[in-house]
Order: sequence, then structure tokens, then C-alpha cells
Amino acid sequence: MNSKQPRKQRKMHFNAPLHKKRKMLASHLAENLLLKYDRRNTTVVKGDTVKVMRGSFRGHEDKVASVNLKKQIVEVEGITTVKADGTKVAKPIHPSNLLITKLNLTDKWRRNKLEKGLSEVTKKEIEKEAEEQIKEQERIESEEKAIAEKEEEEIKEEAEEETEKKKEPIKKEPITDEKKTSAKPTKKPKISEEIKKEKQKPKSQDVKKISKTEKNVKKSAEKNTPKKEDKK
Repeated sequence: MNSKQPRKQRKMHFNAPLHKKRKMLASHLAENLLLKYDRRNTTVVKGDTVKVMRGSFRGHEDKVASVNLKKQIVEVEGITTVKADGTKVAKPIHPSNLLITKLNLTDKWRRNKLEKGLSEVTKKEIEKEAEEQIKEQERIESEEKAIAEKEEEEIKEEAEEETEKKKEPIKKEPITDEKKTSAKPTKKPKISEEIKKEKQKPKSQDVKKISKTEKNVKKSAEKNTPKKEDKK
């Protein structure tokens, strides 16, 4: 960037493409690494061990968990903040506030870039360190795979047990002679003849209704019959 105007510099910084933002996401190297690689800074990569130099977590040293190119932010393991609802979230840190204490050399392209202009002795040391890191990474990955496989097997076993329980028919216990004797049929209580007669008798209200209906029938019959003319 050739312009001295801050507005143009900011515009270039925030609107830069990702391949340029990648180079901006860099932090200083520790003294031992500075002397070994003969450079002052390098880009931060996931897996680098980093020391926080500023802020409330100053002095904290751990691995880089993730790198966000668009936001120009780095997340370090063990550095979290608490949200209003109580959940813990990784706190983002700018790479300028970090110091690289150990480099992640598992990437071949990164090693070739760091080895430019170095002696053969240092190159051999870098290759040995890279081999050790690759072995550690493979061991960690194998352990994670084994744990994941165990969890999957447990889930499958639980699902199979549930399906078997559903398929199994409910077994009915056979009725033995003792149960037959114990389970006697309940007899209905006998209704006396007097109670039956009382039930069959019509109630007083029913008798009144019947008498009223008979009267109404007689009245209607009288009205319908034609009256005989009086003989003179």
C-alpha cells in the first residue's frame, strides 16, 4: 500500500481478499525461534503454541484452537468468556497480542517456507521435530477414533436391546389348579320375589298418567262422534 491516507489504508485492510488477509494474520516469534529461523514474525496456524502478551489473560500459554481470516481473529484453548445466559464461549484475540513459542510443523508447505535460507543442520532439526509432531498427531487421532467407535457401538447395542424388547411377546402365566380353586366365580346376589313384584308394580305417578290418557282418549272420541238430531 503506497497511500499515506488512513482512510485508504483502513479500506484496503478490511476489504482485502483472503490470500492477502492470510499474510496480515501474523504474530511475533519468541527469542529462541527468532534465532533459529532468522525471522521476526510468521503467520499463525491452528496447532501453534501461543502466549498471550496483553489483556486479562496475559501470561496464558496454550495451543491455537481456530483461526478466522475474515474477522482477523484467533481463538486459544482455555480462554473463554461467559455470556449473559451463562454459557461459556471462546474469547477472540487479535494475533498482534500473541507471541508464538512453538510452531506447528506438520504442514509440508510451511516447513519449506521456513527452511528457505537456513543451514542444513537447522533443516535436519526442523525435519526431526516435524516427524515427532506428526507421530503425536497420529496417536491423538487414533485415540479419538477409538473413543468414537466405542461410543457408536454402545449406541448400537442400546438400540438393538430396545428393538428386541419391543419384538418379544408378552408371556402369559399358565393357570394352575391352585389358581383355579382360588379364583372362584362370583355369584350374583339372589333377588327376592317381593322385590321383583315391587319393581313390576306401576308407580303412583304412572297410574295417574294412564288415567289422564284414558280421559283424553274418551273426550276426543266424544268430539269426533256426530251428534244425533233431536226428533221433533
